[in-house]
Amino acid sequence: METTASSTADESPLVLLVQPLFPEFAAALAGRYRFVLAADADPAAAAEARVLLVPGLAPVTAQHLARLPALELVVGTSAGVDHVDLDTCRNRGLSVTNAGPAFAVDSADYAVGLVVAVLRRVAAADAYVRRGRWAADGDYPLATKVSGKRVGIVGLGNIGSRVARRLAAFGCAVSYHSRSPKPSSPYTFVPALLDLAAGSDVLVLSCALTDETKHMVNREVMEALGKDGVLVNVGRGGLVDEPELVRCLRDGVLGGAGLDVYANEPAVPPELFGMDNVVLSDHRAVVTPESMRGVLEVITANLDAFFSGRPLVSPVQL
Repeated sequence: METTASSTADESPLVLLVQPLFPEFAAALAGRYRFVLAADADPAAAAEARVLLVPGLAPVTAQHLARLPALELVVGTSAGVDHVDLDTCRNRGLSVTNAGPAFAVDSADYAVGLVVAVLRRVAAADAYVRRGRWAADGDYPLATKVSGKRVGIVGLGNIGSRVARRLAAFGCAVSYHSRSPKPSSPYTFVPALLDLAAGSDVLVLSCALTDETKHMVNREVMEALGKDGVLVNVGRGGLVDEPELVRCLRDGVLGGAGLDVYANEPAVPPELFGMDNVVLSDHRAVVTPESMRGVLEVITANLDAFFSGRPLVSPVQL
């Protein structure tokens, strides 16, 4: 529960909120911190606040940050932090944390599920049976196997590394593209995304959205992936040139897609709704009851670490 807007004599550490906490989080953290909505903070609270907590994907702009002269830490509750003005954070020397470790397992599971669903046409076959077409028209057309496919992963972090291990267990040949090679990784590093796409049957996106990665999957990359290739995105919608994706799927330039994220959520390009080679979901790869409990643990660990002078648990590299 949020307190009144003013700074009080309460000895609990002050934490400003961009928007109200999820009820479960508020109940679990009650009494440990003094929460005040940033929009309601009086001048004394704004001047005192050292921590800004960002529930969900609420935008954090330079204007928000400018009101908080003592700010030292922005605590995210999501895996990606593209909704935070990271340039301003970097320029001011602010630390930023995310909740990526809590979401990694569920996101990786979901990414693999999308790979299977698209390649084996699970959703389309389900709809075929539900419409009564199996009895009327015979078997649904065969779909391609998963095992043994060449899989390229963009971003071999908490999520991507787990996707790699899961698909390697399918007998897939895994390679990856990231900002730099991972010395401990057993998978093949490919410096150029275009080359990774050209050498893959499936391209899985699990990296952060930044100025450098926006629209990194353009028409050229989709053409390289090819007419039998599959694109799976559990990262951010902005990683993909969405209008080009629609055109490539419509024109047979790209074989299929499994999409959990979109450029302008909750809007989804309506052209995708009628495509049997596309599996769609509503940005749910990261969310399970278990992952939400994990998010609470990560948030609490970061807050406790900050206020006790210990290293942060999940700092973001700015």
